[in-house]
Amino acid sequence: MLDTPLMLWELSVTEQRYRAVLEVLAGVPVTEVAGRYGVSRQSVYAWLALPILRMCGSAAERRGCALATSA
Repeated sequence: MLDTPLMLWELSVTEQRYRAVLEVLAGVPVTEVAGRYGVSRQSVYAWLALPILRMCGSAAERRGCALATSA
């Protein structure tokens, strides 16, 4: 038996998204990350885009934002 009790906890959705984004930024392929977290590749790409969209503000402002329109 173990001397230390095991602690199990569930990650919040936000924490899961954060960790998934960190993995992709560290070089793990999006398909691998999506499979690990049980989501589509499109979801992972959307999570990667969220900080950029937030920097641009509202939808009206986003149309003129160079970060949102550059590809």
